[in-house]
Amino acid sequence: MIDFSLTEEQKALQETAREFAEKEMKPNAAKYDKGEEFAEDVMKKAFEVGFLTCTIPKEYGGGGLGKLDTVIISEELAARCAGMYTTMMVNALAYTPIILFGTHEQKKKFLTSQTEKMSFASFCLTEREAGSDAGALKTKAEKVGSEYIINGSKCFISNAGIANLFVVFANSNPERGMRGLSAFIIPGGTPGLTVGKIEDKMGHRASNTAELFFEDVKIPEENLLGKEGIGFIIAMKTLDETRAPVGAAGVGVARAAMEYAIEYAKTRVQFGKPIALFQNTSFKIAQMAMEINAARHLVWHAAWLLDQEKPCGKESAMAKAFGSDVAMKVTTECVQILGGYGYMKDYPVEKLMRDAKLLQIYEGTNEIQRLIISREVIGPMK
Repeated sequence: MIDFSLTEEQKALQETAREFAEKEMKPNAAKYDKGEEFAEDVMKKAFEVGFLTCTIPKEYGGGGLGKLDTVIISEELAARCAGMYTTMMVNALAYTPIILFGTHEQKKKFLTSQTEKMSFASFCLTEREAGSDAGALKTKAEKVGSEYIINGSKCFISNAGIANLFVVFANSNPERGMRGLSAFIIPGGTPGLTVGKIEDKMGHRASNTAELFFEDVKIPEENLLGKEGIGFIIAMKTLDETRAPVGAAGVGVARAAMEYAIEYAKTRVQFGKPIALFQNTSFKIAQMAMEINAARHLVWHAAWLLDQEKPCGKESAMAKAFGSDVAMKVTTECVQILGGYGYMKDYPVEKLMRDAKLLQIYEGTNEIQRLIISREVIGPMK
């Protein structure tokens, strides 16, 4: 039997996230959108509430939230600041490969410590010449005795400048291409690991994004995740699990923009009546509402499949692509409804529009999502 209702615990979680976003994130969104300082005060409170460690299993001190729980809070947090949401949920992204493929000893060592004080983590896959093409990674990991020596660089890495834990993908067998990729856990402060340029972004300016450089970074072999050569599988399994929250963020951003547009349309008078009474405006809002609800259902379905441990590569890709596309479409329409005011920083819809764009790009571009979907839908060719 299909049941679309949330449990009492999920409703309480949703309300907690909504209250936190309204009280702590919304009043500070414009300030930290300037990109001049890190939202440390908000993050300290987020850590206290448990949002920074919500996906870490309870066994290791975290919140132990399921995937549906996570997308519920993701929508609420992103609705009030997508940049701060990214800072929080990139932790979940970086913890996921450890949760999925780490040994008990690795989880106890690296995850438990993240729950004891405010900490941040980074998922380090993208390189200058290897974005969507993960098999083209140039960062290398050479086995020498009981250690790996890592050399190379990464770019566009969220939380890189503030993280104390990094999950890094490197090629331990370059001749094998993507089958030579491996994943490693690298603690912050390891000699040879340095942070490069902090990126000046169009949106999500409250989040930290930077380059990373690895120069003869030595780590013990026990920091290898899984085994050599399965790094590509680890990356893809991780992204299958984390794409639904990105779709949820798109729902949150779109919902927030629609709320502002409705408020404005009810009070903006033209030709003697509020513009909400004009069919052109009201039909735009109706279309937004339909697409936001459709996106939320896709997101919830993908998250439910994950919680049931059912295959969901296609559904996760759909949730991410559709949710973020809806965010871009809705925020653009909302700027149009507000007209000149929508283009000004005095109103938050221009920020929401800038924030929406990155959701179509990170954790796999929407073009890649369509490739994943099409391969599953079309099936093997004869």
